[in-house]
Amino acid sequence: MAKPTTKIVRPVLTEAEKQAQALEQVKQDAAQHAEGIREALKLLQELHDSGILEALKSLLEAKEKVAKIAVGQLLRPPVTNSINNAMAVAEALSEIEPDMTKKLVSSLVQGLQQAKEGLEQDSKVGLFDLVRALQDPDINRAIGFGLNLLKGMGQGLKE
Repeated sequence: MAKPTTKIVRPVLTEAEKQAQALEQVKQDAAQHAEGIREALKLLQELHDSGILEALKSLLEAKEKVAKIAVGQLLRPPVTNSINNAMAVAEALSEIEPDMTKKLVSSLVQGLQQAKEGLEQDSKVGLFDLVRALQDPDINRAIGFGLNLLKGMGQGLKE
């Protein structure tokens, strides 16, 4: 009877054999992705011809200086204020119902269109015109909305 195998001997590759295998794998990959490689080479050539490649290379070589300048610019008070304001606006917008926002924006567009038409007529508005306008349900609705908006803002400012 034969002895059971207890040890598996794997072939040990020399450095030259490892390099030959790696090179063969690169050749296979290149053949498999030839079209993509050609497109990448065309893109690189275009970047080189336009000078963008050189600019990117210089930017990478000066990355520490560029990073220091970028961080310095980002830490300026106007930039940090802008970031904080954008975050506050985003937070406030997240609390408004989308349907209400849509209704407000479409009403604003309609109001701006009518205001433009009124400017083109160039008519004067008198005191009696204002009193008469209060009887118009659309104007009365807008004034009521504005007064409630101002009341809510005032309450918010008190907090």
